[in-house]
Amino acid sequence: MPKKVEISYRTIIFTVGFLLALYLLFQIRQIITLLFVSLVLMSALNPTIKKMERIKLPRALAILMIYLLVLGVFGLIVAGIIPPLVEQTGILISRLPQYSQALGLPAIDHNFIASQLNQLTSLSANIVKLTIGVFGNIVSIFLLGVITFYLLMERKNLDRYLFFLFGGDGEKKAQKFMDVLEEKLGGWVRAQLILMAIIGVMSYFGLRLLGIDFALPLALLAGVLEIVPNIGPTISAVPAVLAGLAISPVMGLAVVALYFLIQQIENTLIVPQVMAKGTGVRPLVSIVALIIGFKLAGIVGAVLAIPVVLMIQVVGTEVFASKLFQKID
Repeated sequence: MPKKVEISYRTIIFTVGFLLALYLLFQIRQIITLLFVSLVLMSALNPTIKKMERIKLPRALAILMIYLLVLGVFGLIVAGIIPPLVEQTGILISRLPQYSQALGLPAIDHNFIASQLNQLTSLSANIVKLTIGVFGNIVSIFLLGVITFYLLMERKNLDRYLFFLFGGDGEKKAQKFMDVLEEKLGGWVRAQLILMAIIGVMSYFGLRLLGIDFALPLALLAGVLEIVPNIGPTISAVPAVLAGLAISPVMGLAVVALYFLIQQIENTLIVPQVMAKGTGVRPLVSIVALIIGFKLAGIVGAVLAIPVVLMIQVVGTEVFASKLFQKID
């Protein structure tokens, strides 16, 4: 005789509530992403803000000064790099048919090249469109800045907001949790910025020494893709090698050797120094995280994959591990 399976009303309510919670999280996923990015930025900026407070600067003023400094540096980079970058990229696009023919690749439609060059003529409009496309929109950038500002202002109170996660001696454990999280996430941001700058500069001078045209856009690509561990450096080498092969097979091999040398210097000398505080993630874990992040949220997911892994590590060690030891005791 078959057994009857009885489902209590509590199980039904729990299931419905769980599904509604998942639906709500899915609907506000962009807000959650914005909050997480703000948390990462807060972790990166807070150590500098604390140092500025030690010289008797009000916290709000210190935050505003950092904001102005970041905007100023960004403005200088745009003013100094974008014009030659657009010029060299335009020349590169115009020469693609010639390069593809020299390499024995399928011919590239000249109409496509012309359309791309026409798009490059309106420099200011394209810069704005590119910026908006990368960051979402102006409103999101503004909200990111505002949320990060208030997180920095409330940093000292975050310990009290999170004490309920830790039980008994909650506030001290919450303070330790925030300190470790800030060290990991902030260390990752600062390390990545340093790595991106070093790799970009090394690639630029290396390509210039080899006599490769378009050294600036290729080096900028190498620096930007450095934010995606393991995969990014390989992708950035492809267009540089193609540019070298367009000159000669020997030059193509020289570019391969250059990028290989840069990666060896990075892995053996630069990364151990920059990642001295142990913010790195094992290569296998980072690759799996990157694949999952890209599958779930595209480029943004790939960029945020490692910070998410770091946060999971901190939550696992500082929250769940502490609760487990409490139960054992």
